[in-house]
Amino acid sequence: MDNTIYLVDAYAHIYRGYHGVRTLTTSDGKPSNAIYAMGRFLLTLEKEFSPNLGAFVFDLGAPIKRLEIAPDYKANRSPMPDEMRQQISVIREMIKAAGWNLIEKEGNEADDILAALACCFDKNPVRIISNDKDIAQVVDERIQMLITVPRIKGFTVRDVENVIKKFEIKPEQVIDYLSLIGDSSDNIPGVQGVGPKTAVKLLHQFGSIDEIIKRVDEIKKVSLKDKIIESVDILIKNRELITLDTSIELEKYNSVDHLNMRLPDINKLLDIANEYELKSLAKEFNKVFEKRMNPSLFD
Repeated sequence: MDNTIYLVDAYAHIYRGYHGVRTLTTSDGKPSNAIYAMGRFLLTLEKEFSPNLGAFVFDLGAPIKRLEIAPDYKANRSPMPDEMRQQISVIREMIKAAGWNLIEKEGNEADDILAALACCFDKNPVRIISNDKDIAQVVDERIQMLITVPRIKGFTVRDVENVIKKFEIKPEQVIDYLSLIGDSSDNIPGVQGVGPKTAVKLLHQFGSIDEIIKRVDEIKKVSLKDKIIESVDILIKNRELITLDTSIELEKYNSVDHLNMRLPDINKLLDIANEYELKSLAKEFNKVFEKRMNPSLFD
């Protein structure tokens, strides 16, 4: 039996589906585009992987620790659209009906929980289904990312080799790389004037932020040296914000057995598809999940 653990950044994929599918409503006006998109995504996961171990990981509540470090953390984020919010409870039901575990913990972001789970179960290969570049910091020979790419079916693997190819640095340097350039999506400012190319050059030369600060006089470009000196506090704060917390205690998931996938509840999946008038989804649910329920019929 395949012992690979599949972990999904839930809200990232819900948002992607919500924005990726044109406006879709039932005949009585209920929004259904995010439900439809998640249904298609669940089918893709089943067809591609038929996982035995897996979970969708959700953010829950405000990210307390990071807000203590930076009160304006993610302050640039827009609130969840009402039409999407109306679909969340149904999407959660659908994910559970497809056999997946749902994991969340008050005050913790999904990225931290994803990283904590991936690092906890160190005997299992782990595939984290997320496009968030922060996750690249935990990629190693055992932990890989699976990236969704527009107009490309399935997933692209981001392993150690591909992290290096993508960012021109090693996974263990991702935290320092992002600390240097900042992350506008999380409202984290980097060092003024330091973009990806400069950050890569600095990390190739010095290896880490600690070494950059320690050996700052070796930076030949005076303006860059001055910016680094002026930004030491920013770099230290950024590194705290960007480092994923792999020490989170997830009491209900202290054994890999707690990540066992359940058999799908096809009746529940069909009820949701039919209630939201998603006929093509109902047809695919029957076809794809029947294979998991009765594998001998497809041998």
